[in-house]
Amino acid sequence: MGIGKQAKRVLIASAGAVLLVVGVLLLVLPGPGLLLVLAGLLLLASEFPALERYVDPVRDRAMKAAEDSVSSPLRIAGSVLAGLALLAAGIVWGTVRSLPFSGWSTGSSLILSSAILFALLIWSYRRVKARRAEPAARRD
Repeated sequence: MGIGKQAKRVLIASAGAVLLVVGVLLLVLPGPGLLLVLAGLLLLASEFPALERYVDPVRDRAMKAAEDSVSSPLRIAGSVLAGLALLAAGIVWGTVRSLPFSGWSTGSSLILSSAILFALLIWSYRRVKARRAEPAARRD
């Protein structure tokens, strides 16, 4: 195996491991934990085929969680408020120097989390909307 191929394998395995660990942390913290666990598993399974058996169950649960997050206007409103709170917290942590861990490194990570939350919310909403439109299209 060439050095370039080994480097690529190490890079993919490292990225997959980081996504998996962050996803597991986000299962108990606010954030898209299952989707990151899924992304990490997909990367790791591309290099380690023995992990493929874990992909489908995690994918099913992640998609169910994504659909549940937009299943009612109340849940959508809660997710939007959480995203806005993360955005505001990021701005506050970036500008107020008296807070613990203040600075733009913390602030930008909170703002990035907000952007990811909004992107996943939009993706989930579109996915559910398209899935609900399928039965109507079949009846026509």
